[in-house]
Amino acid sequence: MNILIVEDDSNIAQLMAMHLRDLPAQVTVIHHGWLGLDEAMSGKYDFLVLDLMLPGLGGLEICRQLRQRKQFIPVLMLTAKSEEQDKIAGLEMGADDYLTKPFSPGELLARVRTILRRSQRESRQMEKKLQRIERGALCIDLEMKTVNKGAQRIELTAKEYEILQLFMQNPGRSYTRQEILDEIWGEQFEGLEHTVNSHINRLRAKIEDNLAQPGYILTAWGIGYKFNNEL
Repeated sequence: MNILIVEDDSNIAQLMAMHLRDLPAQVTVIHHGWLGLDEAMSGKYDFLVLDLMLPGLGGLEICRQLRQRKQFIPVLMLTAKSEEQDKIAGLEMGADDYLTKPFSPGELLARVRTILRRSQRESRQMEKKLQRIERGALCIDLEMKTVNKGAQRIELTAKEYEILQLFMQNPGRSYTRQEILDEIWGEQFEGLEHTVNSHINRLRAKIEDNLAQPGYILTAWGIGYKFNNEL
């Protein structure tokens, strides 16, 4: 996951970046409003932490322009102000949530996780309405619960199908083995993380052209696995 922080206070920005990397995430920090808008518009990021008061271009205007240009990246707005009208203005411009300075690292991480879960649920609901997910040659029919690679039907077990659906609905996001266990088997599952490795290996054997160089399900070194977001 890639997170962009647009915050002019370098100490606050670096502190946030340090804690957000624990999600885990790759974090980029920008200190200027116009540069922040350009970077946010690049499409490289999964989440934006955006300060209200910035040099050059304020956070409200950045958020407004992102939404106007159909950029639906989740946004957590930051401000040193606590007045109700500032929060309302930020939310009306399209921010997903608001955090008032000073705040604790724990509160920051909790807000980010909550917004991401909500955003992922909304994305899944949207794709369920569309009934199909296509990435590269792979296509999942969500209504029939079938998988095709080109014209070839791929026969998967229930868990293999759920793992592939999770990855294809969230391309580019890195999942730890524990996160995959929680998502697919449930948080009460007491099995070992090796269970994930076994299922990934069997899934790769069915969908990959070359097991030595997987093109769909990639290894996120030091983290776990992710689906190739360049397809």
